[in-house]
Amino acid sequence: MNEKVTKDKVLCYIVRDGRLLVFRHTDYTYEEVGIQVPAGSIRDGETPEAAALREAREETGLKDFKIVRKLGETEYDISPYRFELQNRHVFHLELAEPTRQRWASREDHDGEQDPTHLECFWIPLEGAHILQSGQGALLGRLYD
Repeated sequence: MNEKVTKDKVLCYIVRDGRLLVFRHTDYTYEEVGIQVPAGSIRDGETPEAAALREAREETGLKDFKIVRKLGETEYDISPYRFELQNRHVFHLELAEPTRQRWASREDHDGEQDPTHLECFWIPLEGAHILQSGQGALLGRLYD
């Protein structure tokens, strides 16, 4: 049996006024992909901080993000979706630009695959336990 591949990832907790910015994939059901925060792979030669800002921009369509601090790292086994372990670098970000409560976004993946259609929206932090695939593991550190 093959060993699982370990991949470095980032997760972004974007917080404003006690609310967390999340999204859902509009081309899939909640049961398939759930509610997620902006997240993704760290590219070769990219710092975790740069990856966090890039992923936040790509997945939300917004631009004016600032890293507040790194909350830590956590490991997550993404099986059965993919045969990999994720070493997740988790960041608290703030957003300076105004938003609506809900908006459509799309991630183009640098043209390497079909675009992903997303609906971004804000949820109360105390309801963030609903996040998919262990993405809420370090939410408590926002209160440290």
